[in-house]
Amino acid sequence: MTGGKGTILLIEDEPQMRRFLRVTLQSHGYDLIESPSGQDGLAQATTRNPDVILLDLGLPDIDGLEVLLKIREWSQVPVIILSAREQERDKIRALDAGADDYLTKPFGAGELVARIRVATRHKTMQQVGQAEPVFILNTLRVDLAGRHVFLKDAEVHLTPIEYRLLAYFIKNAGKVVTHTQLLKEVWDRHT
Repeated sequence: MTGGKGTILLIEDEPQMRRFLRVTLQSHGYDLIESPSGQDGLAQATTRNPDVILLDLGLPDIDGLEVLLKIREWSQVPVIILSAREQERDKIRALDAGADDYLTKPFGAGELVARIRVATRHKTMQQVGQAEPVFILNTLRVDLAGRHVFLKDAEVHLTPIEYRLLAYFIKNAGKVVTHTQLLKEVWDRHT
């Protein structure tokens, strides 16, 4: 079904929840990509370019928070957490890790669709200057989604800190970056 309002990637392992969201979102004009695991969700996020990601934290293969952190390494696509975890600390961790919103299960279909509209409005306003998944400068090519760095077509192997530092500089090209920002964003991450 081609909805026209945008494409949503749903990373959720519960078949009943996927079925409910499929019916709800398609009836509101959205195209839906379903992914039952974190690894598959990451693959879909890098290849399908969704407008919004709905992400469950309790996935069978990797924790949803880890999925979120990996997505945030290369993308600012709006991510709405859908989780049974209702503790305030879980919500804070997800929002601090880069989630745009957090809905606790169970939730109403109307509220979810409204939050998707808000997330897509924010995405539209932020699209100017958004980093591309692949950064190219002369003979340097950095695949931010795949976490690969190439110089003259030869892959360069970086430590995790070196990679995060390079990715942070790419995402903030042309901006003044303070020492404190670097320490917080590169060394003080929850990875």
